[in-house]
Amino acid sequence: MRVYVPLTLSGLAEAHRAGELGAGPLVAYAVTPTLREWYLSDDIEELEYAALNRAALASLRLLAADPAAARRRVVVAADVPDGAAAADPDRGLDPAALGEVRVAGPLPLAKAAAVHVDSADAEADVNAAAEALAAADGGDDDAQFVVDGAEDHELLWYATQELPNLV
Repeated sequence: MRVYVPLTLSGLAEAHRAGELGAGPLVAYAVTPTLREWYLSDDIEELEYAALNRAALASLRLLAADPAAARRRVVVAADVPDGAAAADPDRGLDPAALGEVRVAGPLPLAKAAAVHVDSADAEADVNAAAEALAAADGGDDDAQFVVDGAEDHELLWYATQELPNLV
């Protein structure tokens, strides 16, 4: 199963030093039954892209909670055995939890398939989105427009061999 783990650049640097994304359980995003139902598609590439975007939003939440972090969203795509990631059945109907899974145990960085990171030109929009996130969550339409502006920036794809250059 492919999972998408939201991070920050400092979190990615720590994972690179430790050789793993964390001891677990980790919050990640994947193609879950509720994500399939919400997205209304059977195209696995579209569904994985939707899961990646959910992880990018979770990365934005990490940035909003850490004003010192570099203003770039980071998502690590990793492959885990089927059954290693499970959705929380209590959050199944929560729109904020679409695609959310918990990965049990440590996730070695060697299992990473790719890393997705914002480019430098996205930093201003990502910073503005991180600052507007709380207001958007509160229903402010103007703030939601700012948050959506970060999604206009596609995350760049990096091979795992490029990690040393990213961190």
